[in-house]
Amino acid sequence: MILGNCPYCNDGLIQVRDKEVRGKKVKLFACSNAEWNTQDGEMYELKDESSCSFRIWQNTFSRYGKWLSYQEVRKLLEEKSLELEFVSKRYNKKIHYKKNVVLDQQYGASVLWNEE
Repeated sequence: MILGNCPYCNDGLIQVRDKEVRGKKVKLFACSNAEWNTQDGEMYELKDESSCSFRIWQNTFSRYGKWLSYQEVRKLLEEKSLELEFVSKRYNKKIHYKKNVVLDQQYGASVLWNEE
């Protein structure tokens, strides 16, 4: 499945790839010009022949109670920014809050924490 054009290279398309990390199935949204390999199923490294390194893991924001959907990744690729709702569990209570997420060349996507 193709979600859109790669924001970092001219001819790449963002593909959905099935991976397994720590025994759990997770989607990797990666450029068609990026190939990843793993020896232990936990650490994925970019192969030398890859010409692009763009990737976003579906569970990138799992610590904030959020797994990315296909629609959210598409929108992020198109608009370069996206408002997401996160969940924090404090004092045995769920707290919902919204933050903007942007594309990040190093991490794929990052939360903007210090917005005014």
